[in-house]
Amino acid sequence: MPHHAPQPITLDAIPTPHPLDPLTGPEIAAARAILASASLLGDTVRVPMLLPDEPTRAELAAWAPGAPIDRRVDATLLDTATGVATEVVVSITRGEVLRAERVPNDAPPYGQPQYLFEEYERAEAIAKASPEWRAAMERRGLAEHIDLAFCGPLAPGYTGRADEVGRRVIRSLTFLRYDELDSPWAHPVEGLIVHIDLTADSVIRVEDIGDVPVPAGHGNYYPEVQGEARTTLKPIEIVQPEGPSFSVTGSLVEWENWSMRVSFNAREGLVLHDVTFDGRPVLNRASVPEMVVPYGDTAPGRFWISYFDAGEYLLGKNANHLELGCDCLGVIRYLDGYVADDQGHPVRIPNVICMHEEDTGILWKHTNLEGRSDVRRARRFVVSYFSTIGNYDYGFYWNFGLDGTIEVIAKATGIVFVGAGEPGVPQRHATELAPGVFAPVHQHLFCARLDVAIDGSDNRLVEVDAARVPMGPENPFGNAFSWTETALGSESAAQRDADTSVARVWEVQSASHTNAVGRATAYQLVPQPTALLMADPASSVAARAAFATKHLWATAHREGELWPAGRYPNAHQGGSGLPEYSASDAPLDGPDGADLVLWHTFGLTHFPRPEDWPIMPVDTAGFAFRPYGFLDQNPGMDVPESSQAHAATGSASGSGSGSGAACCGGDTCTCGH
Repeated sequence: MPHHAPQPITLDAIPTPHPLDPLTGPEIAAARAILASASLLGDTVRVPMLLPDEPTRAELAAWAPGAPIDRRVDATLLDTATGVATEVVVSITRGEVLRAERVPNDAPPYGQPQYLFEEYERAEAIAKASPEWRAAMERRGLAEHIDLAFCGPLAPGYTGRADEVGRRVIRSLTFLRYDELDSPWAHPVEGLIVHIDLTADSVIRVEDIGDVPVPAGHGNYYPEVQGEARTTLKPIEIVQPEGPSFSVTGSLVEWENWSMRVSFNAREGLVLHDVTFDGRPVLNRASVPEMVVPYGDTAPGRFWISYFDAGEYLLGKNANHLELGCDCLGVIRYLDGYVADDQGHPVRIPNVICMHEEDTGILWKHTNLEGRSDVRRARRFVVSYFSTIGNYDYGFYWNFGLDGTIEVIAKATGIVFVGAGEPGVPQRHATELAPGVFAPVHQHLFCARLDVAIDGSDNRLVEVDAARVPMGPENPFGNAFSWTETALGSESAAQRDADTSVARVWEVQSASHTNAVGRATAYQLVPQPTALLMADPASSVAARAAFATKHLWATAHREGELWPAGRYPNAHQGGSGLPEYSASDAPLDGPDGADLVLWHTFGLTHFPRPEDWPIMPVDTAGFAFRPYGFLDQNPGMDVPESSQAHAATGSASGSGSGSGAACCGGDTCTCGH
């Protein structure tokens, strides 16, 4: 896990922020001081999660620029000596604790606070001190590797085992390292599982199953091992001599017709507020607040794996310090992020959010009957961050286009999780990546939360399908097809699956605004093909990750409903989050529309391949949110031609055929080729 040094913070006067600004270091320090003064922090108390307690809709509506607003923090505290957890809301502005309630995590449906960084190191120490673990290593002939062995700490899922229920459990799998720089993931000690009670600092039990040899081949990716880098790639330089086209004022970011507030917190990572296009609201709030990584292997060391990387580990707290030329290329503007460490002290993550522009090819083009070719180039504004959770690395990209489209992309890379097996012997639920190294089948299923506001918060939700028209009087030649629109008028009706066979999209329509042709202004959520949760509906993970059983959920907006799998998915039996949020089956289609929140599941079903080893190339999943009648014409009609539109044909910077045909309205430009 990434570790960032706590920052020395003095409690100077905190300037008046915008209500939707992210927490600053001084604010986190102030919140900690308030908790300490209220005797809520002791020697054994830690802070698994600290987030902004965002203003309510009513508070935002009543706020005026420059006016003060109550800045609050929502913290979960954990007494590591007793396992008792407490939720606390602190007003930084007023300097007081507003609410403190115990978390009922010792009775069904259970649920534990997020893991502390210090617990990862403690879990390894507990495992290595276990006589049973050491005996297992010695029995396997691995005693000489004990010191360099890596005992990976893993969330336990929920199995219902009597000796685990209601306890703060973490599991540990063992991996060998043959030297200090060796990648441990390549050397799994198959069948050795240590089950740990973190509150008692003790081992619940050790499983030692089988005698599969530890794979000996290295999985190192360093240049010293992989060999010299190729020399055939020529440099690509991205230059904006006049600087970027976007501006940043505090958390307010503006680019072309787009405006938004960019925020960051320890759980969701990147959060966008008040997203508008051409001055008109599109989204109140947007983020990817949860993801689950369920494994499809029945082996004792893997059947329980179903990581919730936001809800159990905190995506934001594990976010990367991004570097120019490595993570981001071009003319970049970075934003820092602040999170709390295990003891509640502020930690600065430098350059945690990257913002830049990218050329994306042709925006629009036409060659008329006389041979004149008019072309405009597209570009997009990208807001992104990366998080590393153990062996995997995840990038989250929000792309804003000149045409009003928002594209959300999740990128998965890093090192695939592996076990060991007999080389060359096929396994039912895993593929062999290298001799004896088997990677189990698994999924990466993300959930985006879109608090929509298409021309305001009075919206309706409609499912749109392409529809074949049978041959007959209405379709005498058999060529006709049309579309159907189905209103999704309740929370239960809005639990839907995608269907590429009918080009299904979900349309959010304004209940009060129409466009030039009299149709409701709207945006469409366009899904990409994504398998839903492959686990059996009766499985534990299906109950815990219910959000991943549907591509779409829609709920009425209610304050505090932010987490698709609930606030504490760690060791939770299931049923929290979206099943609870939609249990009342609230109507979504009143006479004046409704204040809607969309939840969209998208992701990857991963059958690992040798090309994914030792580090997998980026794999991507995502979706689009695009205007459909929100605008009266193509919003890119006023985009100017490229600054390189009239470069000489055949020049070093051109890529034309040398024909001299006109494009972009010019004489000899080659930008359209």
